[in-house]
Amino acid sequence: MTEPGGSPRRKRMPRAEREQQILAAAEEVFAERGFQATSMDEVSLRVGVSKPMLYEYFTSKEGLLLACVARIRADLHSVTLEAVAGAEKDGPRAVLEAGLEAYFDFADRHGRAWAVLLNESVIVAGPAEEAIEAIRGQQTRLIQAALSRWLPAASPERIAVFAHALIGAGERVARWRLREGAGIKPRESAALLADAFWPGFAVAAGLPMGQESAKRA
Repeated sequence: MTEPGGSPRRKRMPRAEREQQILAAAEEVFAERGFQATSMDEVSLRVGVSKPMLYEYFTSKEGLLLACVARIRADLHSVTLEAVAGAEKDGPRAVLEAGLEAYFDFADRHGRAWAVLLNESVIVAGPAEEAIEAIRGQQTRLIQAALSRWLPAASPERIAVFAHALIGAGERVARWRLREGAGIKPRESAALLADAFWPGFAVAAGLPMGQESAKRA
């Protein structure tokens, strides 16, 4: 189709596809600049849309950050669930490693944006802080559900401590890998972290503490 006068009309991108394009660009800018230093002008230039369109889609810079966090949260939940479900047949150690590997692979794919967003809770108050913390809560509940299946005799308090400890340790290892340990692959990182936690899990489940990872066998 052409505009009056003969010039071709540019095909309009579907809204959902445009939103994903904007969020991908915004994630890059947040990773490079951090939330405070990021401007809507820079995001609009990066993605190639007008600044009014950004405001039409996301209302504000904080709204854009919230949308980025929601996108990351959904992605992390999806890949972790898939990894854990795929390892169920191989036993609890395999489930533990699969979940950790999915997390580290996710952190690698999102790169510095993941580290920046984790740190934004320190400087962004209100809904953004709550949304970022909700990612941790989501993963904690997922881990608690998995541990409850494998450790039916463990108390809720033990399960909660295990889950929160894994989340905290996973974040620290992910940040370290970003700064210094990039040469260590997600699978190896998962196995090493699982080694640190497996004795406690094994005792609670009545399993042999010396059980080796199937991935390294």
